[in-house]
Amino acid sequence: MRVLQQLNSLYLKQRFFPNFVSLFINPFYLNRVLLLNAIKKYSKDLNGDLLDFGCGAKPYESLFVNVNKYIGVDIENDSHNHSNENIDIYYDGKTLPFEKDSFDSIFTSEVFEHVTNVNETLLELNRVLKNRGKLLITTPFSFPEHEMPFDFRRFTKNGIVKLIEENGYKVDEVKTYGNLILVMFQLFILYIHDLLYTKNKYINLFINSLFIFPFTVIGIILSFLLPKNKSLYFGVILLATKK
Repeated sequence: MRVLQQLNSLYLKQRFFPNFVSLFINPFYLNRVLLLNAIKKYSKDLNGDLLDFGCGAKPYESLFVNVNKYIGVDIENDSHNHSNENIDIYYDGKTLPFEKDSFDSIFTSEVFEHVTNVNETLLELNRVLKNRGKLLITTPFSFPEHEMPFDFRRFTKNGIVKLIEENGYKVDEVKTYGNLILVMFQLFILYIHDLLYTKNKYINLFINSLFIFPFTVIGIILSFLLPKNKSLYFGVILLATKK
Protein backbone atom coordinates (compact mmCIF):
# COMPACT_ATOMS: atom_id res chain seq x y z
CA MET A 1 0.00 0.00 0.00
CA ARG A 2 2.81 2.43 0.89
CA VAL A 3 4.56 1.71 -2.40
CA LEU A 4 1.35 2.43 -4.32
CA GLN A 5 0.94 5.72 -2.42
CA GLN A 6 4.51 6.74 -3.29
CA LEU A 7 3.99 5.84 -6.94
CA ASN A 8 0.74 7.81 -7.00
CA SER A 9 2.52 10.80 -5.42
CA LEU A 10 5.25 10.67 -8.08
CA TYR A 11 2.63 10.38 -10.80
CA LEU A 12 0.78 13.46 -9.53
CA LYS A 13 3.99 15.50 -9.19
CA GLN A 14 5.16 14.78 -12.73
CA ARG A 15 1.98 16.34 -14.13
CA PHE A 16 3.49 19.76 -13.38
CA PHE A 17 7.16 18.79 -13.05
CA PRO A 18 7.60 16.53 -16.09
CA ASN A 19 10.74 14.41 -16.29
CA PHE A 20 12.01 11.66 -18.57
CA VAL A 21 9.38 9.21 -17.32
CA SER A 22 6.72 11.79 -18.19
CA LEU A 23 7.46 11.23 -21.87
CA PHE A 24 5.76 7.84 -21.48
CA ILE A 25 2.87 8.74 -19.18
CA ASN A 26 2.02 12.44 -19.48
CA PRO A 27 -0.16 13.38 -22.49
CA PHE A 28 0.43 17.09 -21.70
CA TYR A 29 4.21 16.76 -21.68
CA LEU A 30 5.02 19.12 -24.59
CA ASN A 31 3.02 21.94 -23.06
CA ARG A 32 3.84 21.36 -19.39
CA VAL A 33 7.63 21.09 -19.73
CA LEU A 34 7.85 24.44 -21.52
CA LEU A 35 5.48 26.08 -19.04
CA LEU A 36 7.62 24.78 -16.16
CA ASN A 37 10.80 26.13 -17.74
CA ALA A 38 9.19 29.53 -18.32
CA ILE A 39 8.07 29.82 -14.68
CA LYS A 40 11.50 28.68 -13.45
CA LYS A 41 13.15 31.47 -15.42
CA TYR A 42 11.14 34.26 -13.77
CA SER A 43 10.40 32.80 -10.33
CA LYS A 44 13.60 34.32 -8.90
CA ASP A 45 12.24 37.82 -9.64
CA LEU A 46 9.48 37.40 -7.04
CA ASN A 47 10.24 37.86 -3.35
CA GLY A 48 8.82 38.82 0.03
CA ASP A 49 5.21 37.86 0.76
CA LEU A 50 3.69 36.22 -2.32
CA LEU A 51 0.04 35.74 -3.27
CA ASP A 52 -0.70 32.78 -5.56
CA PHE A 53 -3.94 33.84 -7.21
CA GLY A 54 -5.93 30.81 -8.40
CA CYS A 55 -3.48 28.57 -6.60
CA GLY A 56 -5.23 25.19 -6.79
CA ALA A 57 -2.74 22.65 -5.45
CA LYS A 58 0.13 25.21 -5.50
CA PRO A 59 2.14 23.02 -7.90
CA TYR A 60 4.93 25.57 -8.46
CA GLU A 61 5.41 26.80 -4.88
CA SER A 62 8.86 25.19 -4.55
CA LEU A 63 10.21 27.30 -7.44
CA PHE A 64 9.87 30.58 -5.53
CA VAL A 65 12.98 30.34 -3.39
CA ASN A 66 13.22 34.09 -2.63
CA VAL A 67 9.76 34.25 -1.04
CA ASN A 68 9.18 34.60 2.71
CA LYS A 69 5.48 33.73 2.83
CA TYR A 70 3.39 31.92 0.20
CA ILE A 71 -0.38 32.43 0.41
CA GLY A 72 -2.76 30.68 -1.97
CA VAL A 73 -6.22 32.00 -2.77
CA ASP A 74 -8.87 30.50 -5.03
CA ILE A 75 -12.56 30.69 -5.80
CA GLU A 76 -14.88 27.79 -5.09
CA ASN A 77 -16.97 26.68 -8.07
CA ASP A 78 -18.05 23.53 -9.87
CA SER A 79 -15.33 23.58 -12.56
CA HIS A 80 -13.28 20.96 -10.69
CA ASN A 81 -12.88 19.25 -7.34
CA HIS A 82 -10.93 21.33 -4.78
CA SER A 83 -10.75 18.58 -2.14
CA ASN A 84 -7.14 17.58 -2.90
CA GLU A 85 -5.86 21.12 -3.41
CA ASN A 86 -3.85 23.35 -1.13
CA ILE A 87 -5.93 26.52 -0.83
CA ASP A 88 -5.34 28.82 2.14
CA ILE A 89 -8.22 31.22 1.53
CA TYR A 90 -11.34 31.16 -0.62
CA TYR A 91 -12.71 34.45 -1.92
CA ASP A 92 -15.96 35.63 -3.50
CA GLY A 93 -14.62 36.36 -7.00
CA LYS A 94 -14.75 40.13 -6.50
CA THR A 95 -12.91 41.35 -3.40
CA LEU A 96 -9.74 39.76 -2.04
CA PRO A 97 -9.82 39.48 1.79
CA PHE A 98 -6.57 41.42 2.26
CA GLU A 99 -5.60 44.97 3.15
CA LYS A 100 -4.17 47.36 0.58
CA ASP A 101 -0.43 46.80 -0.13
CA SER A 102 -0.38 43.38 1.55
CA PHE A 103 1.94 41.56 -0.87
CA ASP A 104 5.36 42.08 -2.43
CA SER A 105 4.65 39.67 -5.31
CA ILE A 106 1.73 38.02 -7.07
CA PHE A 107 1.86 34.85 -9.16
CA THR A 108 -1.05 33.59 -11.24
CA SER A 109 -0.73 30.70 -13.68
CA GLU A 110 -3.32 29.56 -16.24
CA VAL A 111 -6.07 31.46 -14.44
CA PHE A 112 -7.19 34.50 -16.44
CA GLU A 113 -8.93 32.44 -19.10
CA HIS A 114 -11.35 31.44 -16.31
CA VAL A 115 -11.99 34.90 -14.83
CA THR A 116 -15.23 36.59 -15.85
CA ASN A 117 -14.28 40.12 -14.71
CA VAL A 118 -10.67 40.38 -15.87
CA ASN A 119 -10.19 44.15 -15.63
CA GLU A 120 -11.76 44.35 -12.19
CA THR A 121 -9.64 41.42 -11.01
CA LEU A 122 -6.40 43.01 -12.20
CA LEU A 123 -7.32 46.23 -10.36
CA GLU A 124 -8.07 44.22 -7.22
CA LEU A 125 -4.69 42.47 -7.50
CA ASN A 126 -3.14 45.91 -7.96
CA ARG A 127 -4.81 47.05 -4.73
CA VAL A 128 -3.25 44.30 -2.59
CA LEU A 129 0.16 44.56 -4.31
CA LYS A 130 2.72 46.94 -2.84
CA ASN A 131 4.14 49.80 -4.88
CA ARG A 132 6.80 48.48 -7.28
CA GLY A 133 5.65 44.95 -6.49
CA LYS A 134 5.98 42.22 -9.12
CA LEU A 135 3.22 40.40 -10.98
CA LEU A 136 4.00 37.14 -12.83
CA ILE A 137 1.30 35.76 -15.14
CA THR A 138 1.07 32.77 -17.45
CA THR A 139 -1.89 32.36 -19.75
CA PRO A 140 -2.65 29.80 -22.48
CA PHE A 141 -3.14 30.63 -26.15
CA SER A 142 -3.33 27.27 -27.99
CA PHE A 143 -5.17 24.88 -25.71
CA PRO A 144 -8.59 23.18 -25.81
CA GLU A 145 -11.52 24.27 -23.69
CA HIS A 146 -11.21 23.06 -20.12
CA GLU A 147 -12.90 23.39 -16.72
CA MET A 148 -16.14 24.09 -18.53
CA PRO A 149 -18.31 26.10 -18.31
CA PHE A 150 -15.68 28.39 -16.73
CA ASP A 151 -13.44 28.90 -19.76
CA PHE A 152 -14.00 32.28 -21.39
CA ARG A 153 -11.03 33.42 -23.52
CA ARG A 154 -7.48 33.10 -24.88
CA PHE A 155 -4.82 35.84 -24.99
CA THR A 156 -2.26 36.62 -27.67
CA LYS A 157 1.05 38.11 -26.57
CA ASN A 158 -0.03 41.64 -27.52
CA GLY A 159 -3.46 41.10 -26.04
CA ILE A 160 -2.21 40.30 -22.54
CA VAL A 161 0.33 43.14 -22.69
CA LYS A 162 -2.41 45.66 -23.55
CA LEU A 163 -4.64 44.33 -20.78
CA ILE A 164 -1.90 44.53 -18.14
CA GLU A 165 -0.78 48.02 -19.15
CA GLU A 166 -4.36 49.31 -19.00
CA ASN A 167 -4.75 48.18 -15.40
CA GLY A 168 -1.91 49.85 -13.54
CA TYR A 169 1.17 47.80 -14.40
CA LYS A 170 4.37 48.30 -16.37
CA VAL A 171 5.39 45.25 -18.41
CA ASP A 172 9.02 44.27 -17.74
CA GLU A 173 9.25 41.17 -19.92
CA VAL A 174 6.90 39.07 -22.00
CA LYS A 175 7.67 35.81 -23.79
CA THR A 176 5.76 33.12 -25.63
CA TYR A 177 6.57 29.45 -25.14
CA GLY A 178 6.18 26.72 -27.74
CA ASN A 179 6.07 26.80 -31.54
CA LEU A 180 3.83 25.66 -34.37
CA ILE A 181 5.25 22.12 -34.62
CA LEU A 182 4.97 21.44 -30.89
CA VAL A 183 1.47 22.89 -30.71
CA MET A 184 0.30 20.79 -33.66
CA PHE A 185 1.61 17.60 -32.06
CA GLN A 186 0.26 18.49 -28.62
CA LEU A 187 -3.22 19.12 -30.01
CA PHE A 188 -3.14 15.84 -31.93
CA ILE A 189 -2.04 14.04 -28.78
CA LEU A 190 -4.96 15.57 -26.89
CA TYR A 191 -7.27 14.38 -29.68
CA ILE A 192 -6.01 10.83 -29.09
CA HIS A 193 -6.32 11.40 -25.34
CA ASP A 194 -10.00 12.33 -25.64
CA LEU A 195 -10.69 9.55 -28.13
CA LEU A 196 -9.13 6.61 -26.25
CA TYR A 197 -8.97 7.44 -22.55
CA THR A 198 -10.97 5.39 -20.05
CA LYS A 199 -11.84 5.78 -16.37
CA ASN A 200 -9.14 3.25 -15.48
CA LYS A 201 -5.82 5.05 -14.88
CA TYR A 202 -3.78 1.87 -15.40
CA ILE A 203 -5.29 1.31 -18.83
CA ASN A 204 -4.63 4.97 -19.57
CA LEU A 205 -0.95 4.54 -18.72
CA PHE A 206 -0.81 1.74 -21.28
CA ILE A 207 -2.54 3.97 -23.84
CA ASN A 208 -0.01 6.71 -23.15
CA SER A 209 2.97 4.43 -23.71
CA LEU A 210 1.56 2.85 -26.84
CA PHE A 211 -0.22 5.68 -28.65
CA ILE A 212 0.92 9.00 -27.15
CA PHE A 213 4.62 8.54 -26.37
CA PRO A 214 5.62 8.08 -30.07
CA PHE A 215 3.93 11.34 -31.13
CA THR A 216 5.50 13.20 -28.22
CA VAL A 217 8.99 12.09 -29.27
CA ILE A 218 8.35 12.79 -32.97
CA GLY A 219 7.09 16.27 -32.10
CA ILE A 220 10.24 17.03 -30.10
CA ILE A 221 12.55 15.77 -32.87
CA LEU A 222 10.76 17.67 -35.64
CA SER A 223 10.71 20.88 -33.59
CA PHE A 224 14.52 20.74 -33.52
CA LEU A 225 14.98 19.77 -37.17
CA LEU A 226 12.44 21.99 -38.92
CA PRO A 227 12.50 25.81 -39.19
CA LYS A 228 10.89 27.49 -36.19
CA ASN A 229 7.50 29.13 -36.64
CA LYS A 230 6.41 30.93 -33.47
CA SER A 231 3.20 32.45 -34.81
CA LEU A 232 1.40 29.63 -32.99
CA TYR A 233 2.45 28.92 -29.40
CA PHE A 234 1.21 27.30 -26.22
CA GLY A 235 0.97 30.44 -24.14
CA VAL A 236 2.46 33.62 -22.76
CA ILE A 237 4.44 34.40 -19.62
CA LEU A 238 4.59 38.03 -18.50
CA LEU A 239 6.46 39.80 -15.72
CA ALA A 240 5.15 43.23 -14.71
CA THR A 241 5.65 45.86 -12.01
CA LYS A 242 2.94 47.84 -10.24
CA LYS A 243 3.25 51.48 -11.28
